[in-house]
Amino acid sequence: MFTTILSVRDGMALGATLSNLEIEFIEGVNGKEVPDKALPLGPEQKRLPDAVVGSWRAHMNAIQEIVRRNLTTALVLEDDADWDLRIRDQLRDFALSLTVLTQPLLGASGPGARYADPTFPRPLEDSPATVQELAFGKLPATATPKTSPYGDNWDVIWAGRCGMHFPFAHGEIIPKGASGPDRPALPQKQHLWTLSEPDDLEEQYPNHTRVVHRVQDGICSLAYAVTQKGARQLLYELGLKDASAAFDIQLRWFCEGTGRPTRSRHHCLTMQPPSFGIHLSAGAKSANSDISDHGEGYQEEATKVVRWNVRMNSEALMEGRTDFVEQWPDAVEE
Repeated sequence: MFTTILSVRDGMALGATLSNLEIEFIEGVNGKEVPDKALPLGPEQKRLPDAVVGSWRAHMNAIQEIVRRNLTTALVLEDDADWDLRIRDQLRDFALSLTVLTQPLLGASGPGARYADPTFPRPLEDSPATVQELAFGKLPATATPKTSPYGDNWDVIWAGRCGMHFPFAHGEIIPKGASGPDRPALPQKQHLWTLSEPDDLEEQYPNHTRVVHRVQDGICSLAYAVTQKGARQLLYELGLKDASAAFDIQLRWFCEGTGRPTRSRHHCLTMQPPSFGIHLSAGAKSANSDISDHGEGYQEEATKVVRWNVRMNSEALMEGRTDFVEQWPDAVEE
């Protein structure tokens, strides 16, 4: 796992304990209490809505804590994050896929190091628009990481969100490599959910496939990991430069090297489907978010894209049972 996990309260504390994870809490921020003079606003720039300001400040407080304590890596979770009962096994697979995309090939260290992804660390003029996918069962040998089991050459791992694309073929600065295993434990495609259109994973891959790749067009900052170097860069780019968009949009700009003001590109990776899903508690839909309108009426308890999630299986885990709730079972073929 990552060195430290920073998150927020009851269901999260229970789920973490049942998953044998240690977490620490960062207080949420009421955006109304953040004065204009505490915001990095550019000329003629208007203040963002209070809910957006509060979310941004809370994330910056978490990142500031990571920098202050000089943590090697940390995973930041929003309070509605949920995960699979087998999260440790899934993150082990992710680590193997991630290192092959960012670590030098074995015996190829130094300035002229070669990588399994020919477009890493940055595509060249003659780099292909697409590259052959690295099959999980046939990954090439790479140099052993020194700082993290997830590799030495990354800034952010965007592990939970509500939208993401594969790197665009026409993009000139984002590496194109991808790898990933087939995993029957993942939901079938009809159960997946994303705000991104088109749904790249649904269109390009068969059922039960998780693909690891670079960040492109990410939406929602449900879960993300940072290195110490990445946290320092985030604190500078998102904490001291113009706060001209919501935190997740600024995180996207940070990863892609785009936005207002334009930022340098950083090494950000993700997976589809994500390892962490949004948990919706039973009750009023209006309680889902302070930032966006989720409508009126009642909703049943659910977790997006996670097949056997911890929150809906808390009672079974506490009682030592194995009759777990499978939220997204495979369709029966007739």
